[in-house]
Amino acid sequence: MATNAPQMRNGRGWMLDRLTRARPARAGTSYGAPGAGSSALISLATALILIGLWFLVTGMGWIKPLFLPAPGAVWAKFMQAITEGVSNSTLIQHTLASLGRVLGAFFLALVVAIPVGILMGVNRWVRGVLDPIIEFYRPLPPLAYLPLIIIWLGIGEFPKVFLIFLAIFAPMAIAARAGVRSVSIEQIHAAYAMGASKTQVIFHVILKAALPEIFTGMRIGIGVGWTTLVAAEMVAASRGLGFMVLNSAEYLASDAVIMGIIVIGILALAFDLLIRRIERALIPWKGKI
Repeated sequence: MATNAPQMRNGRGWMLDRLTRARPARAGTSYGAPGAGSSALISLATALILIGLWFLVTGMGWIKPLFLPAPGAVWAKFMQAITEGVSNSTLIQHTLASLGRVLGAFFLALVVAIPVGILMGVNRWVRGVLDPIIEFYRPLPPLAYLPLIIIWLGIGEFPKVFLIFLAIFAPMAIAARAGVRSVSIEQIHAAYAMGASKTQVIFHVILKAALPEIFTGMRIGIGVGWTTLVAAEMVAASRGLGFMVLNSAEYLASDAVIMGIIVIGILALAFDLLIRRIERALIPWKGKI
């Protein structure tokens, strides 16, 4: 028994060492980028849990339908909006009207804001002139300067698009400027050392290096555009998702309000995913260098 005791202690020590020993690190996982890996399943589970809670809360009658209608009521309103219409138009007509306004403002900002942001990044005179203007109006909510836009431009279709454009312009221009300013000076010096001109450096070095920030600004801009849509469609609109939500709220039609909010959210998410896909195709090196 005396000779077996040390062996038993050694055996227990060996098992304890095996249990507490750190496992070998796997390349790209233990020492990879923080937050690496797909979160699609987690997002799907989160969405299913929230929908399940919605069914539970409304099914048990914990909240009155006026404040939170049941999913079935919202689905019925959705089908009614597609076939018969809500607020004097079908859901397709409301969606097309809002898409025209948001996409028109987004592409206008794409053409104007990105070149302006790049110029602000490469030229101190342009930055000195435009930076105070952009930084002054950027924090202002669109409803603050909506009355001025009505006074200056009237109540037609262009003021709605222009209001959304102003909301999108600032984040896209600032993102483009930040992308230009984040370019490594060593890359610029290397390009000049190889005989590149200033124009070549801007287009082939600075612009390419700034693309990740530019796409981030595009994603923020399209999101801001959808949030500004409701304010834009307050101005003498007769069709649009924001108009539909506001009109339904006046009659306390909570099912139509939530249905409109869900449609706007789905459209905004779809455009964000589309921009992400384009970003992965055009900037395959992002996060790898």
